[in-house]
Amino acid sequence: MDPGDVRPGALRPVVVRVPVEPVEAAMEADAADAVLSAGEVAVRGPLFGVVAQRSEDGQCWRVVVPVTAGFPQMSRDSLNSLLWFRAKDEAKDRVERRALLAAVARLETEPVNELTVLGTRYRVVRAEEYAGSGVNGIELPRPTDPEPLVPDWSLGPTEPRIDADLVLDPDAPLTPAGATERLSLRNFVYAGSRFPDHVIQESRRALRTHPDVLLLPTTFAVVERDGRGWEPVSRAHPTAHAARRSLDFFLTWLEPRTQGLLPVVADRKVDARTEVARNPDAPPELAAYAEASDRLRTGRCNELEVFDTTYRIIRSRRMLRWGADGPEGPRPSDTGDHAPERIHPVLDEDGVVHHDEDGYAEDEYGEDEYAGDEYAEGIGGKDEQGEG
Repeated sequence: MDPGDVRPGALRPVVVRVPVEPVEAAMEADAADAVLSAGEVAVRGPLFGVVAQRSEDGQCWRVVVPVTAGFPQMSRDSLNSLLWFRAKDEAKDRVERRALLAAVARLETEPVNELTVLGTRYRVVRAEEYAGSGVNGIELPRPTDPEPLVPDWSLGPTEPRIDADLVLDPDAPLTPAGATERLSLRNFVYAGSRFPDHVIQESRRALRTHPDVLLLPTTFAVVERDGRGWEPVSRAHPTAHAARRSLDFFLTWLEPRTQGLLPVVADRKVDARTEVARNPDAPPELAAYAEASDRLRTGRCNELEVFDTTYRIIRSRRMLRWGADGPEGPRPSDTGDHAPERIHPVLDEDGVVHHDEDGYAEDEYGEDEYAGDEYAEGIGGKDEQGEG
């Protein structure tokens, strides 16, 4: 098949490049080892984001809203905000602002999955989140996954944004490990009695409408096991260290306040570590949290047991399907209980914000640090594994 053959149902050729740098060769070796130790695929479910395409981008799309949302409407609301702030802060004149506000108005009232604004196509896209799993459970970070030279344990939001400046190019050359994973996932579909028939049918239909697969950058998260299986307790992070830092925050800052071991109104800098260092008579539970933090901060600690609960830093992957017209959008079964609504004050075509207008809702989709559904088999049991 010619590279330009992108007819519905046609498969693109996969271009493989040979790794030439030592670091990349080591990453390839890590990937080969992972197939042996964690070669099963455990599926969490779909994630959503927003991509954009301009005329000069050709077949490529740029990620403008990270592919991390649990429901399509969350991504639509993020696109709403992106266009609203662009109209407020970047529009050159009334004509541009009017076009942007027209798109915002649609997003406030319709579950729009694609629209074109000022020559740029925006599309809500759907990806599948999964993780490697084996006899030792969910895959841990690999030795060659990026780590900071000097670990930062501060409270500030210092981690890079997931999918920042990411360009999706279906014809970009891949390393042998990347090509192998991409090809092995082409036939992935949902399977099992826990999936409704219409969900399985939509999954199978996607093999025809979007036969290719693109891999998104790896993310990392914290999961916990307390006898019921693995369950995620953090959002996605761009690096393993960022996930460890979120676990450290949970153990030393959030959990002590939740359990009443520290006052909720205590100074922001007060946590289990500072309180144990200051007060020799601190509750033993605080000492246990501080000791756990010490262990977490020693080397690249990826698993920790605290009060009969095991916490693990896991390596999570994402793939999206690709067809003749680009990346796959939400499927009919990808629904939620949140309808489109106004999430910002009224902005007129002169760029004036009318705060006195009521009837709008605050954006409720902030990035909560600890929240999440259960993973599938091998991660928690909500969904069953797909077929690859």
